[in-house]
Amino acid sequence: MDLRIFTEPQQGADYDTLLAVARATEELDFDAFFRSDHYLAMGDASGLPGPTDAWITLAGLARDTSRIRLGTLVTAATFRLPGPLAIQIAQVDQMSGGRIELGLGSGWFAAEHAAYGIPFPDNRFGLLEEQLAVITGLWETKPGATFSFDGAHYQLTDSPALPKPVQDPVPVIIGGNGKVRTPRIAARYATEFNMPFASIADSAAQFDRVRAAVRKAGRTDELVYSNALVACVGRTDAEVAARAAAIGREVDELKTNGLAGSPAEVVDKIAHYREIGAGRIYLQILDLADLDHLELISAEVQSQL
Repeated sequence: MDLRIFTEPQQGADYDTLLAVARATEELDFDAFFRSDHYLAMGDASGLPGPTDAWITLAGLARDTSRIRLGTLVTAATFRLPGPLAIQIAQVDQMSGGRIELGLGSGWFAAEHAAYGIPFPDNRFGLLEEQLAVITGLWETKPGATFSFDGAHYQLTDSPALPKPVQDPVPVIIGGNGKVRTPRIAARYATEFNMPFASIADSAAQFDRVRAAVRKAGRTDELVYSNALVACVGRTDAEVAARAAAIGREVDELKTNGLAGSPAEVVDKIAHYREIGAGRIYLQILDLADLDHLELISAEVQSQL
């Protein structure tokens, strides 16, 4: 079971804070550092000092780390045009020595689009599907050949399809709980399917839908199946309660909906996700100043998996 650290910087974090968490991620032998792609804080958080851009952050971390995988859960298709995004990801993959992964989604948070003047169209799933076709098509085009695309949302003519990423292919993560279109698009484009903040039962049902879509598409390779879950771990009940209070959550709710409690409780719950086929867990870490939390998870959870 891979454990990855997943952060939400829009809630309030500058690059130095993210770098400290990423370096701790690397030093403590976690598999990867991921971040959300949002421009506006949610809930009661102030968001200070303001948002950081996901791909600028990952470009910096590509040079400031050496081992861990780096990626997004998830980049919003509404934020960037697919051609420039393909260039950005390929460049950051080169900068990292081939450690980048792309989580791509349709975008959902209308308020952040309004706050920063980003169009928020109705047919965002159509944008997502065409972006995946364009990005993967550009990367798959052989050197010396050109790539063209004539879609409802995007048109490309005789693109040189450069630069190329180091990895071939760059891992693509698709996620969500849509029952029809999401499994279909995952079966076509994804190397990993992620179920965010979902119960074991709901995850199992969606994994089965994706597996069925993969079979229908005639794919013979196996997808990675993963979950993203908030983490709140402590050696004592008091420590768990303090960490829950620091992120504005209740312990009972976190135990129901996330990975919370003692290391033994968390290891046991992860085992149930493994039983339904999850091979990777993204631990959503909301208090980015609490590096002791990462040390505890590494020493007493990750070591038992």
